[in-house]
Amino acid sequence: MIRTRAALLAALALASCQRAESPQPVDPANYDQFFLWAGVPPPPAVARARELYILGGEIRRGGPARLVDMRAGVPHVRSAKVWLTVRTERLDWDTRVWNGVHAMLARWRTAGNRLEGLQIDFDAATSGLTHYRAFLEQVRRELPPGTRLSITGLLDWSANGDPAELARLAGLVDEVVIQTYQGRTTIPGYAAWFRHIDTLPLRHKIALVEGGEWTPPAALARDRRFAGYVVFLLKPSAVRPP
Repeated sequence: MIRTRAALLAALALASCQRAESPQPVDPANYDQFFLWAGVPPPPAVARARELYILGGEIRRGGPARLVDMRAGVPHVRSAKVWLTVRTERLDWDTRVWNGVHAMLARWRTAGNRLEGLQIDFDAATSGLTHYRAFLEQVRRELPPGTRLSITGLLDWSANGDPAELARLAGLVDEVVIQTYQGRTTIPGYAAWFRHIDTLPLRHKIALVEGGEWTPPAALARDRRFAGYVVFLLKPSAVRPP
């Protein structure tokens, strides 16, 4: 009887630990930094946001490079810091593209937003960081004085990126936001990519998708450059139930 009771207690303790460690769905109500894409109505949590990354334009592959405005009007955000995000599929930005970016930054700032800076959303392959850095050097030269620079990054950067190239990026950008999802789904096995996240030599945030799974990796507890989470918001119909 004693052995049976002890076994039962051990089983209950193990089950409790497993439940505590199981991934939890990402709920925007628990966060204060968000990606807000075109066509996505902001949930109530955005009203108390600390920082917002708002998609303003896209530069698509094919044909001449041009900045496509993704919003019907200029955002008016009073409380949160705002990043103008430009999603790009190419790096051959010419004078026309830069004129469009400069004009958009000016409109957003003039509208009274607390414009923090420009974010470049580009899927730069880990093997192509040298080429990407050359592009970012041009971006830094083009930005108006006082405009900060944020970029998105892939999970693979912290695991397999060249430490020397990553260190050079640290001198160019103010932060990188590491994406843990593809489309609307968390990337399976994401924890393995974060084993050495604390060695990434630049300020970084982690991007989560609304409704996706997430368990904080152990390395974050010792990560001095970790600056919080940014939740990618989805349309209500696209959020998967827990």
